[in-house]
This record gives sequence, C-alpha cells and structure tokens, in this order.
Amino acid sequence: MAISMLSLPKPAILPSFRNPQKNPHFVPKSTSSPSTSLPEETSPCISYSRRRLIELGIGVLAFPILSVPDANATRIQYYATVGEKLCDMNFVKSGLGFCDVSIGTGIQPPRGELINIHYTARFADGIVFDSSYKRARPLTLRIGVGKVLPGLDQGILGGGGVPPMLAGGKRKLMIPPLLAYGPEPAGCFSGDCNIPANATLLYDILFIGIYK
Repeated sequence: MAISMLSLPKPAILPSFRNPQKNPHFVPKSTSSPSTSLPEETSPCISYSRRRLIELGIGVLAFPILSVPDANATRIQYYATVGEKLCDMNFVKSGLGFCDVSIGTGIQPPRGELINIHYTARFADGIVFDSSYKRARPLTLRIGVGKVLPGLDQGILGGGGVPPMLAGGKRKLMIPPLLAYGPEPAGCFSGDCNIPANATLLYDILFIGIYK
C-alpha cells in the first residue's frame, strides 16, 4: 500500500460571527451604486459579507504551503535504476534470482513490520511497468506476511538462501512467475492487462528503512 507522507495540519479556527440581525451596529448593504459607498473609516462597520470574505481569506492563508517534490531529481533516480547494469544473479531453490548492487549499513526488515522501499519494476525484456520514483514517494508495505508478491517477501526479508536486505541497500531481483502473479494476468481493467500470464519480473529495490 502506498501511504502519503504529507499531511495537512488542522485548519485554523476562524472567528465566530454574530448574527447581523442581533448586532446593533450592523448596517445592511446599501442598494445604491457601489461608487456611492462610504469610505471604510466613515462607515459604522464593514459589511457582514465583506468581513466574512476577509476572514475566510485569512483562514486560507493560515495553511502552510506544501513543498513540491523535486521532479527532476526523481526522474534522475528513476532512469538511474533502469540504466544500472545487471549484476550476476544468484539463484536459490525457490527460483528467485538476486544480486546486491550495494549492501546497506542499517537495520534488517523485521517480519510483519511496515517498511519503506523505492523500486522500479520491469518485464524480462526491460520494459518498465511500474516505479515508485515516478510517483515521487516511496512505497510502504508490510513485509513477510503475504501482503506482497512472494518473491518480494523472500527477496527483501531473506530466507531460503537469500540474505536479508539492510536499510540503505540496493538489490536486484528476478522473480519467476510462481513467485509473482503465476498463470493469471494481473492489473486488468476492461479486458486490458498490464502484466501478462506467466511473466518473469525484474525489480530494482532500495530498502529505505522502517516506516515511522
């Protein structure tokens, strides 16, 4: 599951407005031409509707401006993973192939915990069909409890001859059909399927760390 790391704080509470009909100083909006309205300093008060617009505007300005991810940096990372040379794959009994581009120095992924990864997913012919880099945010997933492809569970968590990844490490996985989507196509919509049946998938994984 992909979880957004951005959150907005609760909006500032706007001042409450009194009922204009109960306000002894409230003056109804004049029906005369706008050009004949009194200057603000000579009017008994600002009209209710005008004051409401001003206060609503202040409330909107109270929201912080969100920083936009650096799209150019994201594209560079994305194309870097696609352009990386294939390392020599080690194959284990399950059929999974793996090789470490760089070994991390952080924590191992604890079974059942949420972790953050970046990834690029390709078919065996090199065509990219998905990437977290293109969305400019990592993927958060629960590892080791069957929530993701079996090949990803084994390839990240380790086991069956595969060492666990360490945070900060980058690993390439070659996932055979039985550890991916198997004999059925996947990602289908209106008869169109993104992933054909019996597809071998290649994943470039960057294990960022534990989700906090």
